[in-house]
Amino acid sequence: MTALATNSSRIAVMSEAAIEKVRVVQNEMLKMPQVDLPVHHTLHGGMYSRSLVIPAGVAIAGAFILVPTMLIVSGNVTVYANDQAYEINGYQVLVASAGRKQLFVAHSDTNMTMLFATTATTVEAAEDEFTSESSLLASRRYEDLNTTIITGE
Repeated sequence: MTALATNSSRIAVMSEAAIEKVRVVQNEMLKMPQVDLPVHHTLHGGMYSRSLVIPAGVAIAGAFILVPTMLIVSGNVTVYANDQAYEINGYQVLVASAGRKQLFVAHSDTNMTMLFATTATTVEAAEDEFTSESSLLASRRYEDLNTTIITGE
């Protein structure tokens, strides 16, 4: 397993083969009991962010991402991306390209926030903008666990 270096923390576009591997794992994961993950959404100043905590021992499959984002991670997590497993320890801000779908396995409770520039005015519009798999998002499955801040600025 490779550790992501702080000075080159990037999740690049993934190959179709690597994305398909994640989809295969995700399909198996969806057969298991699902963990309720509260999602905190913020729309402010032309940016959308979504934050969640992955509890220790929990694995999640991310949605296929259509837009470039920043991903802020704080904790200890293994990320499968770019056909490779990376370990993230502590706090890192990652630049992440469009055209990716990752797996995450949390070794400790891990906070993650994804953000991107948008003109969306609703969470649903922002989710539809960043992924073609919005129906699979935890925020759509467990709407009562969402916290939303929309400032209108």
